[in-house]
Amino acid sequence: MPMEQRGVDTIPDGERTSGPRDLVSILLGSNLCLGVIVFGWLPPSFGLDWWASVSSIVVGTVAGTALTAPLALISLRTATNLSTSSGAQFGVRGRLVGSVVGLLLALGYTALTVWIGGDVMVGVLGRLVGLPASGISYGVVYGLLAAATVAGAVYGYRVLLAMSRVLAIGMTALLALGVIAYAPHFTTGALPEAGGYLLGGFWPTWLLATVAAGLSGPIAFITLLGDYTRYISPARHSSRRVLHATWLGLSLGLLIPQLFGTFTAYAAGAALDYAGPLVSASPGWYLVPLLLAASAGSVGNAGLMLYSMGLDLDAILPRASRATATYTVAVIATACVFVGHYYSSAQDAMTSFVLLLTAIGTPWAVITLIGFARCRGVYDAEALQVFNRRARGGIYWYRAGWNIPATVAWALGATVGLLAVSLPSYEGPLLALTGGVDCSFLLSGLVGGVSYVLLTIADTAVVRERAAADSEAAAALTVKAES
Repeated sequence: MPMEQRGVDTIPDGERTSGPRDLVSILLGSNLCLGVIVFGWLPPSFGLDWWASVSSIVVGTVAGTALTAPLALISLRTATNLSTSSGAQFGVRGRLVGSVVGLLLALGYTALTVWIGGDVMVGVLGRLVGLPASGISYGVVYGLLAAATVAGAVYGYRVLLAMSRVLAIGMTALLALGVIAYAPHFTTGALPEAGGYLLGGFWPTWLLATVAAGLSGPIAFITLLGDYTRYISPARHSSRRVLHATWLGLSLGLLIPQLFGTFTAYAAGAALDYAGPLVSASPGWYLVPLLLAASAGSVGNAGLMLYSMGLDLDAILPRASRATATYTVAVIATACVFVGHYYSSAQDAMTSFVLLLTAIGTPWAVITLIGFARCRGVYDAEALQVFNRRARGGIYWYRAGWNIPATVAWALGATVGLLAVSLPSYEGPLLALTGGVDCSFLLSGLVGGVSYVLLTIADTAVVRERAAADSEAAAALTVKAES
């Protein structure tokens, strides 16, 4: 299979040969991995029981999918990735906001997937062949996973799609075996080692789990969905079918692995750590399937995230090729794996990462969706590529390539989100107004969306006033000249 040559340029219709089934396959197959499974462990580690954990994940995933899925329709219309498409709202230079947000999201999830997958692999190999849990062992395993991930990401979309089709079937079978393997020790009560509710009460802790474990999954795809739907032709597949496929793929691709993570957390008594107890509680016969799940699943998911990172960096640095950009971000992501392993606990690192990125990513998604509704899905694909071609002008040029109202609205929403977030090591000052409950997701999206609408209305009014003043001045000069 040849290496993909496309970066963030417009995909010709003749090359847009994927369909809704491919979208479901890639969203399902790429997410059946430990990097997603581990999010199901967060609610039990927060001190919730089985039913509270399940409800928080389901509610968060459904709400997040409802917000995120429509973004898939944008790249269906523009034939390029979502960060480039957001130039219609933010300007052809202002869409760098989306590229940076997407880069950070994909970077964090890539590092997390390799980190958790590598830890489980070292643990399994320790039980199977006596591999010591030393720094060298972790370094070699992380390096091998990273190398395999780079290979898939550099070859591009077609290789990743083929890999996802295989993983959708293979990983489902491995997880089904896992349910049988861990079932004898499953319990529905809260894990005593968690030490009670993380935030002191049920509802604040449940809402934290809803955002950190449930909502964060779909939000991770706010800039990724366009990487896949840009290869689907709107001439052959309707928007409704693509939207339904996105809903189905995201829902199944996130709920199946996360609920497996919740199930195994209770079965393994994994309150303070996930990878270690998961391996220790595994029966001997499931060790090889667990090793396959940790390795193949991690490569599939991290490869997709790394592919997206390469596109985002390519969008930021148009002179760099997609392959060069992918190699660059792979090195950065691998470095993050080692930092996470040696200098942070999994629970604190994951919680902080997803809450911060949700706070700054949600207003960008809301603004982009408002713009999509306003233009009714009609975009100028050529004008979106102005920055990539190092040119100027076009209907999305706005002010020197930036749409100031959209950029300011995003900044306001992101700032409010950061001031309202509750992290293990930081609590925003706005928490006093919300009773200590983390509402950063709702507040950031609300402030960003409302600000964008108000600022664009005001900006339009100013433009009209200037146009009217210019017309009156021109008319006065004409009259004066005639007299």
